[in-house]
Amino acid sequence: MTLYDALVGPFAEFAFMRRALVGSLALSLGAAPIGVFLMLRRMSLTGDAMAHAILPGAAVGFLVAGLSLPAMTLGGLVAGVSVALLTGLVARTTVLKEDAALASFYLLSLALGVTLVSLKGSNVDLLHVLFGSVLALDDQAMLLLAGVASVTLVALALIYRPLVLECVDPGFLRSVSRAGGPVHFIFLSLVVLNLVAGFQALGTLLAVGVMMLPAAAARFWSNALTPMFAVAILVASLASVAGLLVSYHLDLPTGPAIILSAGVLYLVSVAVGWSGGVLWRLAPPRHHRAA
Repeated sequence: MTLYDALVGPFAEFAFMRRALVGSLALSLGAAPIGVFLMLRRMSLTGDAMAHAILPGAAVGFLVAGLSLPAMTLGGLVAGVSVALLTGLVARTTVLKEDAALASFYLLSLALGVTLVSLKGSNVDLLHVLFGSVLALDDQAMLLLAGVASVTLVALALIYRPLVLECVDPGFLRSVSRAGGPVHFIFLSLVVLNLVAGFQALGTLLAVGVMMLPAAAARFWSNALTPMFAVAILVASLASVAGLLVSYHLDLPTGPAIILSAGVLYLVSVAVGWSGGVLWRLAPPRHHRAA
């Protein structure tokens, strides 16, 4: 097998591979920066919880209209935003903290979603919702992924300053501005939006992987925010390309192959990343020359 056959041939020969590549890259462009902000705000598990939270909405959309992209997307959006609002309401009106409230609602949502799909769907339908079908992206799914990536980047640019301030010092932001609440809600909406778009390609359970693993890997290559965004997008894109090629050549399921590729890049970053990686921490400290 030549290098062309290994790396370029699958995309040049098959349209479904090109569609999967474009869809995965669009998802990487929007989800990776969201993952960086989730990590910096110590909300890494929130993405996982919200991925489960959209399941009952997608399931209701599936029961009403089958594997219809608009119905499942709308249902997922409604369910995700509802869980975010209910979590905030419980955290602010009861003694329960936000993480415990979110964990309660996402577990309830996951159980409800799986039950709804199992009632009238087959095991194949359930696997489609949970793990997606990146090799079967149609025009509607491509437009959704591209649209969500565009909206995410524009929205992050508009709320960038208050969002960074909230990551660094939320108390200071509250003392000088009332933007903290709206910015937090807009950010959570972007998380839900990317997860809803992601489940079309990778399913509800794996969509969060392309959001958090590249962000965690980027942390080992830079302490500055802008390079961290660039590295996260690069890692997500490389994982998408590698996962598609590995899936094609080894006949493996595509969604898990993409996430496993991201996982390998994360482990490499943990080992050799020059901003806190294991190798650099074990290296002997440099001695400064006396002036």
